[in-house]
Amino acid sequence: MNNQNPSIYGIGNPLIDIVIFVTDENLKSLEIEKGVMHLVDENRQTEILSYFKDYELKYFPGGSAPNTMLACAGLGIPTLIAGKIGQDDFGEIYIRQAEKYGVISGLVQGDGATGSSIILVTPDGERTMNTYLGMCREFSENDVDEAKLAQSKFFYFTGYMWDTESQKAAIQKAILISKDNDVQVVFDVADPFAVDRNKDQFLKMIEQDVDLVFANHAEIGILFDSTNVEVSTDELMKIVNRAGIKLGKKGSLVLENGTKKTLPPRPISAMDSTGAGDMYAAGFLTALSHGFVSSRAGEIGGFLAEEIIQQSGAQFELKKMQELKSELIK
Repeated sequence: MNNQNPSIYGIGNPLIDIVIFVTDENLKSLEIEKGVMHLVDENRQTEILSYFKDYELKYFPGGSAPNTMLACAGLGIPTLIAGKIGQDDFGEIYIRQAEKYGVISGLVQGDGATGSSIILVTPDGERTMNTYLGMCREFSENDVDEAKLAQSKFFYFTGYMWDTESQKAAIQKAILISKDNDVQVVFDVADPFAVDRNKDQFLKMIEQDVDLVFANHAEIGILFDSTNVEVSTDELMKIVNRAGIKLGKKGSLVLENGTKKTLPPRPISAMDSTGAGDMYAAGFLTALSHGFVSSRAGEIGGFLAEEIIQQSGAQFELKKMQELKSELIK
């Protein structure tokens, strides 16, 4: 990985993604709630993998924020991934795969297992994640590279980093560094369960510390106790100046300085929703890094999200990334 100064500094959970195509009946048999991210221990993960031992398994470098950072790097933006992995086979695989995208390394190796996520994809393209965080949980404020963060334009993180006190302390330190150095703080809410567990903390943080929010309709619905997107986005605009809101098959919204712009979707056939939110954030941040206005950033984010759900897996191949870069960044 290269060592230049990043434009985007991201902290997240570097995970090996294990993608399996399943049925709704499989989920019911395993008593797994569909469409959300479940935190599991090693034993539960072994149990799930044993159930699917005769299925085809595909492996990808993953984790929500790292997926976004890999894509930003692949699209030509100097981008750093910070996170903790193990000194094991999965850790080495992760490093080798990430290097291909040209990211700046902020990865720290600890004495334990690299985290992994079993992603169960049903025929409707919905993803259900079962995540064992492993060493990710140990990422701490001591692992934040203050010098590189201070020189960045954007600091990016997700709601998944609120799972341990150690991770939370790291994020809080990074926010303070960002605010002291005019680095824009970008928060991707990332998951309805994360919102449910940390609603009050998220609302306070968005209002006091965040410059740009990414969320989907379900997440802002929980944040503001409303199933009406108009109501919840009105409330969100009261506490943050800029946001990208993902509406699934209805496209997306860009909120900025009290205004809303609706961006309709393209007619496509979804194969696998894994990584849609991550690619939306990558497109949005890449566009902002090039100086594009927020509405154009929302269009590029939506385009990347629509592209990724037409394939299997949460990340583009490098050849596809180069094609997208040529097509979108003009």
